[in-house]
Amino acid sequence: MNAVSVYHVDAFTKDPFAGNPAGVIPDARNLTLPQMQQIANELNLPESAFLMPSVHPEADFRIRYFSPTVEIDFCGHATVGSSWLLATELGWLEKGRRIVFETNVGLIPVQLETEDGKLKRVQMTQITPSVKEIDLNPVEVARMVGIQTKDIDDRYPIKLASTGGLHLLVPVRTRAAIDQAIPLQSELGAMNREHRITTTHLFTWDAQEGYDLYTRDFAPAIGIPEDPVTGAANGALAGYLALEKLLPVGEKHHLVVGQGHAISRPGTLYITVETSSKDPVIHVAGEAHVTIAGQLRVSAK
Repeated sequence: MNAVSVYHVDAFTKDPFAGNPAGVIPDARNLTLPQMQQIANELNLPESAFLMPSVHPEADFRIRYFSPTVEIDFCGHATVGSSWLLATELGWLEKGRRIVFETNVGLIPVQLETEDGKLKRVQMTQITPSVKEIDLNPVEVARMVGIQTKDIDDRYPIKLASTGGLHLLVPVRTRAAIDQAIPLQSELGAMNREHRITTTHLFTWDAQEGYDLYTRDFAPAIGIPEDPVTGAANGALAGYLALEKLLPVGEKHHLVVGQGHAISRPGTLYITVETSSKDPVIHVAGEAHVTIAGQLRVSAK
């Protein structure tokens, strides 16, 4: 039997048992892809990240992400969790203030933000955002995500957006409507698989004090009924806001996004949107807490 170090890191929160839990395996060089999938299934967390050496000259690590059922191309909260673990537990902060991950969608640089010599936040720069149309009836969308048609905020378009994974963005008028949503998981999952959508992401500007936006995220197509606090989807949302000109062009915008409150795993994302260049630049930052550290025993290949 081989022992593999494994960590449970709660991302986008300072506290244990809040935010979005990620499995992090900091040395996966001797694991096969089927073993990675089996481990992710065993951990049964929204996503697990597996780090290994990279041959890319600009990358510090190759990172792969798995939900309990499938490999996904990019995961924001597992990137934050991996960066936090490297910096606080594995000595990376002594080497520098930057980590670059090679992912399936490209290079993801992470900046380690410190205060008084201690890690304050990690900030990842996601790949260039994009949006595209999708032909869906808002009435059907409302039914599948479990809200009333009148709850859809028709001031904003329902669109697909991406900073690495494809997310269906659904504008909602109130936080209460988002909290009360009861999605039809089977139908929503089938629709997402049909359109190769990773998650369906509800958002509203009707956020509680201290936040600019409030969101909730469902991902049954990849084996996650609800993703508590979603770095990739909220990054895609920020890109959508910029590309749809819902944020003034030529400025740097700072957004605080709350998610996870509806399922008692509150988390906070600090998003910076730069709109002065041809393509918006999206930075997503947050904190994390290493909640569990241990070893997983796996059979030798």
